[in-house]
Amino acid sequence: MKRVLVLGLVVLLVVGPLVAASSQTPEWIVYDTENSGLPDSFLTDGLAIDPQGNIWIGTRSRGLAKFDGENWTVYDTDNSGLPHDQVVALTIDAQEDIWIGTADGLVKFDGENWTVYDTSNSGLPCNTIRVLAFDAQENLWIGTGEFPIGGGCGLVKFDGEAWTVYDTSNSGLPHDQIIDLAIDAQRNKWIGTLGGGLAKFDGEAWSVYDPDNSALVDYVVNAFAFDEQENIWIGTGGGLLKFDGEAWTVYDTDNSGLPFNGVGDLAIDPQGNIWISTWRGGLAKFDGENWTVYDIGNSGLPHNRVGPLAIDEQGNIWIGTRLRGLAVYREGGVIPTGVE
Repeated sequence: MKRVLVLGLVVLLVVGPLVAASSQTPEWIVYDTENSGLPDSFLTDGLAIDPQGNIWIGTRSRGLAKFDGENWTVYDTDNSGLPHDQVVALTIDAQEDIWIGTADGLVKFDGENWTVYDTSNSGLPCNTIRVLAFDAQENLWIGTGEFPIGGGCGLVKFDGEAWTVYDTSNSGLPHDQIIDLAIDAQRNKWIGTLGGGLAKFDGEAWSVYDPDNSALVDYVVNAFAFDEQENIWIGTGGGLLKFDGEAWTVYDTDNSGLPFNGVGDLAIDPQGNIWISTWRGGLAKFDGENWTVYDIGNSGLPHNRVGPLAIDEQGNIWIGTRLRGLAVYREGGVIPTGVE
């Protein structure tokens, strides 16, 4: 797949072998290149949490980092089978293998072995991997496109053996540059594009939504999330939308507490709150009625350019920023990730 909580001054907490910047209470912790083993403070859209609670982090130019709450492990082109140090997309399969989308191909990492797929040895139509998602049949769906913006070559399905490519020349896909994709409970694939709006693919038929034929407010679709009522929440370059399959509800800076209309990512916590990262306005939480905004002026958030979001089993919100590293926030309590 936005009122204000004042958390006070930033202080330093000693955290085992590293020093982590936090707000006055331990509700916020920030990791960057100066206080931790994070190799790059500019994070991409690659952020994932594995079943053991390890955080996997993609960076713009310094490879892939893994954080277990205490220790950092960095994988790059010098010490691993990673083919490129720009890691853009991450997902985890049923066998707990890490799948990694880079600027130069797709990688599977099983904890020991690296398997690289690219245009020379697979059915990938190009090597710029932007987003990854598995369906219930364990097919891997791959959206292509350069990070942060740039050319793509459509949507790819990989079933472990065969590759199927969908692009504007052979399908109903409206644009070949894909920013995000998600799969709902009915196995529909929702595809966000960079300039072609939103596509839904049920395995046979394509439906396209754009500002000309629907209430979609922008041709750039960045993020998806599904709530318990099976509404799809859609982040765009022009605001946030809720779509129930028939009716659209639009939230923007004019009619809501959303702090900026460019939405970067979405996540829904166990209480049903919608968490919204924005391009320049920080992080917002929407509970269906009330908006709370976290930015550099009122919280421990280190930068207002916010990218990927992930929520762990303890309810911590992991927040990737474009320029100031990784933040973790726990509402109303101590972060229980080895950083008290």
